[in-house]
Amino acid sequence: MTDTRMFAWEDVAAEAGITAEELAEIERLVREEFPHDEMLYELHVLRACMAVRDGHCTVDDIIRPREPVRHP
Repeated sequence: MTDTRMFAWEDVAAEAGITAEELAEIERLVREEFPHDEMLYELHVLRACMAVRDGHCTVDDIIRPREPVRHP
């Protein structure tokens, strides 16, 4: 079986210190958002891993987002 993915995010996830369990949860959440678009799914998983690696957010920010701020 050949790998047909466009983006490989495992190395980026490892650089970011994302555990296998955390990566699986990120993948699950992104799949919920893009159930039928493989390229957007892959791109968003990669971008999430890069954001953690580059210090723009934490894994918790991704898998446990805060409630939106409601303005009156």
